[in-house]
Amino acid sequence: MTSLAQRQELQNKIWKIANDVRGSVDGWDFKQFVLGTLFYRFISENFTHYIEGGDESVNYPSLSDDVITPEIKDDAIKTKGYFISPSQLFVNVAKNANTNPNLNTDLKAIFDSIESSANGYPSEQDIKGLFADFDTTSSRLGNTVENKNRRLAAVLKGVEELNFRSFEESEIELFGDAYEFLIGNYAANAGKSGGEFFTPVHVSKLIAQLAMHGQTTVNKIYDPAAGSGSLLLQAKKHFDDHIIQEGFFGQEVNHTTYNLARMNMFLHNINYDKFHIVLGDTLREPQLGNEKPFDAIVSNPPYSVKWIGDDDPTLINDDRFAPAGVLAPKSKADFAFVLHALSYLSGTGRAAIVCFPGIFYRGGAEQKIRKYLVDNNYVETVISLAPNLFYGTSIAVNLLVLSKHKTETKTQFIDASGEDFFKKVTNNNVMTDEHIAKVMEMFANKEEVAHVATSIDNAKIAENDYNLSVSSYVEAKDNREKIDIVELNKEVLRTVEKITKLRAEIDEIIKEIEA
Repeated sequence: MTSLAQRQELQNKIWKIANDVRGSVDGWDFKQFVLGTLFYRFISENFTHYIEGGDESVNYPSLSDDVITPEIKDDAIKTKGYFISPSQLFVNVAKNANTNPNLNTDLKAIFDSIESSANGYPSEQDIKGLFADFDTTSSRLGNTVENKNRRLAAVLKGVEELNFRSFEESEIELFGDAYEFLIGNYAANAGKSGGEFFTPVHVSKLIAQLAMHGQTTVNKIYDPAAGSGSLLLQAKKHFDDHIIQEGFFGQEVNHTTYNLARMNMFLHNINYDKFHIVLGDTLREPQLGNEKPFDAIVSNPPYSVKWIGDDDPTLINDDRFAPAGVLAPKSKADFAFVLHALSYLSGTGRAAIVCFPGIFYRGGAEQKIRKYLVDNNYVETVISLAPNLFYGTSIAVNLLVLSKHKTETKTQFIDASGEDFFKKVTNNNVMTDEHIAKVMEMFANKEEVAHVATSIDNAKIAENDYNLSVSSYVEAKDNREKIDIVELNKEVLRTVEKITKLRAEIDEIIKEIEA
């Protein structure tokens, strides 16, 4: 069986498990149990692989907990960031899951133990609260302990049956793929809320490639609205690991999504010392200012979300917003995220940000912010995408590419909204690798492409009230049928002659009938 077929088979099985086990519970509400169980199995097998170190004579799951010395535990936590005793491993818990009357409380104790093992170590903040949303006492699992245990056992046994093959071969890739497959399916079925924590893979690919284009190395990559970490992980997937020297950074305001992002990092074999995902409101309480600047920034912030804006007079003096001289409107924080990203961007890097189209043409504060961006030559490219690419919204969004190292005072506009840049798959549109490559080629070459791509002098943009809408500069193709009026008149004349002749023939027939 090919790796592609194996992956497809695995994905089909894991989604079936997710649906069968949840019963009448809404899939969105049940996601943390399936995702958390998958994560529990992964870190158990990852930790086992580390402890055994390739020595076939060592079978860590079969060992007694009391043979583990403090020195072994200390070294393991310093390296992996956490510790799991043999009895706490997924394989041992799943084995007896169907007959364990204390399964829900045992799992809680195990999760608490794994998290607390990092206390006092550098990994403490990266491990703390990882299982917070895996509530083994939740009423979603059932109204009685027996019902809770029955459903927990079903999840454990289902995930136990999944064939990830040997850890050394490709388990890391398959675990990560399975996790993202689940997240994507949950997002696709969750309506509007799904789009708030997961950017579709195909769009993530384009954003990651835009942010890292032309850079042989970047110091680190950052997402100020990290969601489940999918954008950060696309950078890892599409570029050699060594290109991102200091790791992956992000901030996320939603606690559940923040945990998903940290799990996602581990599942893609990014160790705790190579990522730093923090919890909090990026606009009001940015926590990664000491880590800036970043050579690559990717982001899909919430569209037109409300924020405090000028109700907090101190924000106008914030280093992120002060240079523009104005704050984003309180009802539309889009440009607040843009200015935040720009502030964290290095002098040699790029930021690629998903934006609501309205911010590129509306007046008021948003126009003043556009003026600041254009006059300082920070806008490299604005790309309009096709509608219905994202979960939970049919809006045709734009991508804004920011750069601090442009040499020409021009701004590129690309219209990638036409049928040449997507294909329809079920209820959504999708950009294939070929579509993405086509956009990247235009972005890299900055060449004129009729009805698709053009570069405009910033002075002309200023004359146009700093309008940055792609449709204002890329002339739409005229698909109307061209008509030859002379030939049309001839055809009309021929038709009239035929009608006249037909009428005469009909008159003759009528005369013969009446005779």
